[in-house]
Amino acid sequence: MSDTTIVPVLLAGGSGTRLWPASRRERPKQFIALRGDRTLFQEACLRVAGAGFAPPLVLANAAHRFLAAEQIAELGIAGARIVLEPLGRDTAPAACVAALIAAADSTDAMVLLMPCDHVIGDDMRFRAAVRSGLPAARDGAIVVFGILPTRPHTGYGYIEVDRTSGSEPVPVHRFVEKPDAATAAVYATGGRHLWNAGIFLFRASTLLDAFARLEPDTLEACRKALAEAVADSDFVRLSAAGYAGARRISLDYAIMERTAPIACVPLDIPWSDCGSWASLREIVRPDTHGNVSRGDVMLLDTVNSVARSDDRLLVLCGLDRVVAVVTPDAVLVASLDRAEDMKRVVAALEAAGRAEL
Repeated sequence: MSDTTIVPVLLAGGSGTRLWPASRRERPKQFIALRGDRTLFQEACLRVAGAGFAPPLVLANAAHRFLAAEQIAELGIAGARIVLEPLGRDTAPAACVAALIAAADSTDAMVLLMPCDHVIGDDMRFRAAVRSGLPAARDGAIVVFGILPTRPHTGYGYIEVDRTSGSEPVPVHRFVEKPDAATAAVYATGGRHLWNAGIFLFRASTLLDAFARLEPDTLEACRKALAEAVADSDFVRLSAAGYAGARRISLDYAIMERTAPIACVPLDIPWSDCGSWASLREIVRPDTHGNVSRGDVMLLDTVNSVARSDDRLLVLCGLDRVVAVVTPDAVLVASLDRAEDMKRVVAALEAAGRAEL
């Protein structure tokens, strides 16, 4: 593999229940279409396809293996590898497994680790940003990608840097947790903070060295999970016994907040983590009344709303800032201003033992 070839690693293990009822545990948001005909997973696969990129390495929940395989096949992408996580362990163990697999091909392999349930509005500029981060990653830095804030947002983590303009990597001063509204307002206009997109570029050996120093038990657990992995048709199943020994923790907490050097490439492009129904009005252009709709939907005197029907005719009349979603077995109607409360809805469904979850 050329030292200019990047191994794209797509993290596809999320549950995506904040977009219930369209997104379910058995078919989470990355595997459904929110805009256009392709799913978020397929959009991510195409974002890192072509010159300069190796076939993707996908880390997915075992329950979603056929969804991932079928959607890759629909795109005609050859050579993809699908590794199945037997249980959720957050992004640090997943990143460690990915680095181990890439390092087996070459310790100098360049790895691009990214979620596959986000929307990025300009794939060409994204790929250019990745290329601009390559020299720093080759020199031993872990490169992160920060999104220029378009408004105060309390649902995102932030990256503090010296400047947020330009496309060249800049040193990272610190990672900041989700702020309160007043702090987010300062971050959005201060010129020193970027949204943390959860995208990382690194040499495989760089990340493994960091795990050896900071998370040795997780590193050994991931080595064991890979050593005991079983090939199953077109998939590789990590050992449950081995993977269970990995600490459940995000890559940010486990490594990024505790290591150096870290560089950040600022990205001034449309981006969304698609974390709520309200976010659809950011990734799909609303109509002249501020509405976003999909499926068999009729809107009468309705403004600033989100409507989706996967099953039958859905009519909204005389409403403002609502979300209405219809699936074959469930209906959601909520205030768009309460879209972030879907965790409460999901928790209530879980407590009631509802199969619709």
